[in-house]
Amino acid sequence: MRRGRAIGLLIAAVLFLALALQPQLFAPLLALLNDPGQQIIYDRQPLAMLVLWHVAVVAAAETAAVITAVALGILVTRNRGGDLMTLARTISNLGQTFPPIAVLAVTVPIVGFGFEPTFIALYAYGLLPVFENTVAGLRGLPPATLEAARGMGMSKPAILRQVELPLAAPVILAGIRISTIINIGTATIGSTVGAKGLGEVIIAGLQAGNQAFIAQGAILVALLAIIVDGAFRLFER
Repeated sequence: MRRGRAIGLLIAAVLFLALALQPQLFAPLLALLNDPGQQIIYDRQPLAMLVLWHVAVVAAAETAAVITAVALGILVTRNRGGDLMTLARTISNLGQTFPPIAVLAVTVPIVGFGFEPTFIALYAYGLLPVFENTVAGLRGLPPATLEAARGMGMSKPAILRQVELPLAAPVILAGIRISTIINIGTATIGSTVGAKGLGEVIIAGLQAGNQAFIAQGAILVALLAIIVDGAFRLFER
């Protein structure tokens, strides 16, 4: 089973790199989607460069979301932080309450077009899965294990670092994986406000009625999500 997943991940990575670096190799297949005379390969920006921009905004937003959500999860699972659960959950739910496109509409007049509003939208959208899994992971630890750590004379910070977080790590990582996969797809809407990324290819295809453009962008986003998901699962194990 693991070998099959590893092979599938390798195939997805090879296809992803080939389409990003040498898209002309797929021209005969993509031509089947278009009417005769339509442009087949998107060439306004190198696809590899758009991939890098797409990964950059997702990575930046996800890093900020993970730091915030894990910190909130730790805070509300402490004895003195339980009263803040409602507030923390409300903050984490903001991104899910408002669609990303609505967040973009609100933030563009404040921070302008491009990277910044997309970063804010993805940051807000990525909080909830990480927060909920952090809380679930920390609250689901065996009480006997924590009692044994306290019996050994470990301080609360030491128990958190050396016992709680390592034992809760698989659950937390699952939340980070889900959040990242969601944001890889969501990041495509950033191109509606001038952010560079794979959404640019999809939007260009929609505007021109070019199915080959749409396919290039959509396939790259899908393959990127598959690769990241597989890499996280391997790392979790």
